[in-house]
Amino acid sequence: MELSGRIEAVLFYKGEPVSLADLSRMVGTSEEEVRMSLEALTTSLSGRGVRLLIAGDYVSLVTAPESASLIETIRKEELKRDIGKAGAETLAIVLYKGPVTRADIDYIRGVNSSFILRNLMIRGLVLRKEHVKDARTFAYTASPELFKQLGITHREELPDYATMLAKLDAFEKERTEEDAANTPTV
Repeated sequence: MELSGRIEAVLFYKGEPVSLADLSRMVGTSEEEVRMSLEALTTSLSGRGVRLLIAGDYVSLVTAPESASLIETIRKEELKRDIGKAGAETLAIVLYKGPVTRADIDYIRGVNSSFILRNLMIRGLVLRKEHVKDARTFAYTASPELFKQLGITHREELPDYATMLAKLDAFEKERTEEDAANTPTV
């Protein structure tokens, strides 16, 4: 596969801005070669539904400006829907445990939460930030908009905050102990 195709695949998979340094590492070539391939990719995407956005040292795939009204219509339809049980669960974890990684949310819920987190971010209820301890991952936290909608200024004002936090900690400890007990020894 050509370098521009590999770059396109990585950017599509990541679904977020990727630094040129990381991109060159992922595709196994120099930053200069990546820059040249980005030019070719920009040309090949011309007139299609996605574009290449280069902002400083970061690159991402974005929707074409011509599709803005279509995307806005779809976005509005998504926002009209209720967040549902899965959204409420995820939101509660982020509220009570945040900042929290997606892996931790998945572990607590027992299922993949990527789509739910995306919807909560689109609604402006959750923010994604670089993880303080591990720059390779993100941490999710409640947005100021969510606090505003809930009518609180600090998460400690959430109903039964201390009790819920203790229950989440106990649940995680129990699952960790179960995982350790079920892990075969070598």
